[in-house]
Amino acid sequence: MRNIADIFVTFLWLGLRSFGGPIAHFGYFYSEFVNKKKWLSEKEFSSLTALCQFLPGPASSQTGFGIGLKRGGIAGAYAAWLGFTLPSAAVMTAAAYGLKSFSDFGSSFAVKGLLILTAAVVAQAVWAMGTKLCPDTKTRFVAVAALFAVSVFRFPFVQVIVIIAAGIAGYFMFREGGERTPENSRSFSYKPAVLLLGLFFGLLILLPVLAGMYDSRSLKLFDTFYRAGALVFGGGHVVLPLLHDEIVAGGYMADEMFLSGYGIAQIVPGPLFTFASFAGTVSGGLLGGLAALTAVFMSTFLLIPAVMPIWDRISEKRFASAAMKGINASVVGILGAALYDPVWVKGVASASDFALFCASFGLLMFSKTPVWAVTLFCLAGAFIRSSI
Repeated sequence: MRNIADIFVTFLWLGLRSFGGPIAHFGYFYSEFVNKKKWLSEKEFSSLTALCQFLPGPASSQTGFGIGLKRGGIAGAYAAWLGFTLPSAAVMTAAAYGLKSFSDFGSSFAVKGLLILTAAVVAQAVWAMGTKLCPDTKTRFVAVAALFAVSVFRFPFVQVIVIIAAGIAGYFMFREGGERTPENSRSFSYKPAVLLLGLFFGLLILLPVLAGMYDSRSLKLFDTFYRAGALVFGGGHVVLPLLHDEIVAGGYMADEMFLSGYGIAQIVPGPLFTFASFAGTVSGGLLGGLAALTAVFMSTFLLIPAVMPIWDRISEKRFASAAMKGINASVVGILGAALYDPVWVKGVASASDFALFCASFGLLMFSKTPVWAVTLFCLAGAFIRSSI
C-alpha cells in the first residue's frame, strides 16, 4: 500500500504543475521518473513513449498509466491515472459550475511563468534524451529527420508514421551492431490481451448501436467521449476541436460555452482530455462529468494493460534492438519539434521571456535545484515582469 500511495502522491504533484500539453508532460515524466526517482531507464521510458504515440487517445495519460503499471501493477496504474487527472478534472468541473470566475485567469502572470517553466523542462528532457539516445551520427540523423518530418507535415497520424519509418530505418541501419536484449524466460499468456482488446473493439461497435436504440442523453454522451478517446490520434489538441461538432450540434451545450471550456482546458495543468469533465458536467451535472471523464479515458484502461506486455515482449526479440535504436532517436526528434511548437511559441514571446527561460534552463541543467524551486523562480520572475 505504501508503494501505491507513493505513486498516487507523485502523480498528484505532477498533475498540479504539468502545464503545456502531452509533449510537455513527457518532459516532466522524464525528469521525475528517469532522472530523479529512477523508476525507469532512458530506454524503458523512450520505449513506453513510443508505444503511446502508436495508440489512439491521450498519450501522456497512457504513459503515466504505463509507468504506474510497471511500478505497482494494475493498482499502481489506476493510482497514477487518478493522481495525474484529479487536479485538472476538479478545475474543469468547477469551471462548468462557475465559468465567469475564470474569465481573467488566462492573462495572469502565473500562466506566463508556468509556460516558461514548461519550455525549460522540455528543453532539458530533449537535451538529456538526445545525449543518451543519439550518441552517434546515424542516430542524430534519424532524430533530425523525425524533427523535420513532424514539423513540415502537419496531420494527425504523422507521429505514428514517423515512428514506424524510424523503426524500419533503424533495423537496416543498426542491425549489424545491434545488441540483443536478454529474453524474459517467464511464461506469457495472450488471453488477457485478447479479452481487453475484444472489449475495446466491442464497445466501439456496441455503444453507437445502443445510443441509437435508446433515447438516453447519458448513453449518447458516453458513446461520444468513448469514441473520442478510442479513435483520435494526436492528443487533446486534436480531440477537443473534433468534439465541437457532436457536442454543440447535439445540443449538449451552446457554442460559447464549449469554446470557453476549451480555452480553460488550455491553461490548466494535467491532461487536456479532462475537458470531458467540463462537457459532461454542463450536460448532466456531476454524474455526467464523471461518466464523460471515465468514457474518454476508457481506451487507456483497456489498451495499455493489453498492449504493453506484448510490446515489452517484442522489444526482447533479436530484431527489435536495432529497430528500437531508430524509434528512440525518432522520439527525441518528435519531442524536439514540439519544444518549438507549441511549447516555445506559446511560452517564450519576448526578450524578457527568453532571459527567464535561459535562467530556468540553467538551473535545471547545471545545478541540483529541484523543479519545485525552479517553478517558484519562474512565477516570481513572471510576476516581476508583469509589474514593471
